[in-house]
Amino acid sequence: MHPNPAFRQSPADANLAFARARGFGILSVNGPDGPLAAHIPFLIADDGQTADLHLARSNPIARAALPASALIAVSGPDAYISPDWYGVPDQVPTWNYVAVHLRGVLQERPVETLRDHADALSARFEADLLPKKPWMSTKMSEGVMERMMRMIVPFRLTITAVDGTWKLNQNKDTAVRLAAADALAAMTSEIPSQRLANLMRNAAKG
Repeated sequence: MHPNPAFRQSPADANLAFARARGFGILSVNGPDGPLAAHIPFLIADDGQTADLHLARSNPIARAALPASALIAVSGPDAYISPDWYGVPDQVPTWNYVAVHLRGVLQERPVETLRDHADALSARFEADLLPKKPWMSTKMSEGVMERMMRMIVPFRLTITAVDGTWKLNQNKDTAVRLAAADALAAMTSEIPSQRLANLMRNAAKG
């Protein structure tokens, strides 16, 4: 987390709400040969005490010694900020971003919880695609979902600390911050979903 306290004033509930809405991050634990990391979707419980996730059975974290201390780093929007945008002299470039860290203890969950977790996870993100009719695992042929779930393992992070950085030029005057925000808003760069779609298309071309 950024050491400047100006960027770390968001309350824990705001940081949790951001992480819950994002629902995707980097899970990290210490391994025998150094840090291990996995990019994972997750679900935070309503009380904010736990985050449920799953890993491929072959993932090194799934085979690590658990329970173990772990971190989920959740990144939000980020962008380079040009000093020209401030409209005042003697500024330097910076990078604005939002990030939340969920720290806690990671442990494996019973395999019997996996189906409910998978259904809850898909329901959460299918809801973002409305008015599309949500996909449900009941649409799959009998036995297929069960065979696929043999390849993944459910886990739970019991959350012990929540830290957030919202680096949004809070260390500058309001007029300067707004000038930079207006300039950034005027940029025509692709939004992340469009960028990902283009990468998918390029990969399909071989």
